Amino acid sequence: MSLPQIVIGIPLFGFLGFGISFILNMILKTTWLPLILYLGLLGYYLFTFHLKSGDYLMLTVGLIGILGGGLTIRHLRKKGYRMF
Repeated sequence: MSLPQIVIGIPLFGFLGFGISFILNMILKTTWLPLILYLGLLGYYLFTFHLKSGDYLMLTVGLIGILGGGLTIRHLRKKGYRMF
């Protein structure tokens, strides 16, 4: 993986993970379901495909984005936003 791909891919995976997690949390009203789905998908990829170090970095940043989405929804619910 080249350096420009890594530089562009890291924020992209983070924002993508956060956005998908946030939207799934709003629609399904569950806080940690996207994280559980992502961990299942991550386990499948780790045992099925031969990944390189750049791939591990991208998947880890996506995981951090999903955790951020779950924590944000949880914080908004504590503050009283009932739409979440």
